[in-house]
Amino acid sequence: MVICTSEFGRQPAAQGDAAKGRDHNGGGFTTWLAGGGIKPGTTYGATDELGFKAVDKVTHSYELHATALHLLGLDHERLTWYYNGLEQRLTGFEGKGIIKELLS
Repeated sequence: MVICTSEFGRQPAAQGDAAKGRDHNGGGFTTWLAGGGIKPGTTYGATDELGFKAVDKVTHSYELHATALHLLGLDHERLTWYYNGLEQRLTGFEGKGIIKELLS
């Protein structure tokens, strides 16, 4: 499986004359997935017409992690560790899960 992503995209436009480019945009960015059980040719989700924020099938990074771990044969709900007295999980505890529409 190949995953190509980042933690942010870029703003749709520069932020004024002093800006030397476009600032970070955590509200809308692209992730590419290939192989390892990913359904080929699938588009999942979309941003608004400007590319400013996700508006269709808004996905959290926890769901990407849960999907990747599932395809690697691991149960994301059992992978936990303790930090500062709290149980932690790569996929969080917010009820996010596997993106089944991406599975072949």
